[in-house]
Amino acid sequence: MVDPHAPDPTQESLWRPLRLLQASMDADIARIYAKKRITGLKPSFVMELLRLHAGGPMTITELAESVNRTHSALSQKVAAMREAGWVQTVEGDDARSKKVTLTDEARGIVGRLAAEWRATEAAIAEIEAEIPYPLSQVVADIEQALARKSFHDRIAEKLAEDPAWD
Repeated sequence: MVDPHAPDPTQESLWRPLRLLQASMDADIARIYAKKRITGLKPSFVMELLRLHAGGPMTITELAESVNRTHSALSQKVAAMREAGWVQTVEGDDARSKKVTLTDEARGIVGRLAAEWRATEAAIAEIEAEIPYPLSQVVADIEQALARKSFHDRIAEKLAEDPAWD
């Protein structure tokens, strides 16, 4: 039974500030697109669109591998990009397979997307130079800590100590 007076554990979060920061930065990128009248483009689509431009049509599996995502995650993203008009699927090497390719609209802005990618990376490098401990170093340090003990194992240990998990 749930205790109606128990505190809400979601009121505290070490991850929330990072998620909010990324959402804010993505919103700023979206504002850049809006000023160029590029509508329906999410910043989260850009890597895949640039990969398709550079590598040509790919299956969802190939695209997922190229951006280090799961097939399921990329399948959902491709559906969203197709709905927004940035990609389409075409017949693959055999009748059973499909490949994802850019639409004419996406091909028309890919140069701008590459410019935005370069500008974003340069802006992040500028920010990292201004702060005492760059986020890229934080990520590397977290990866090293997780190599010593996985996130899964850390959570499992904490759950083993919590009687509410039983």
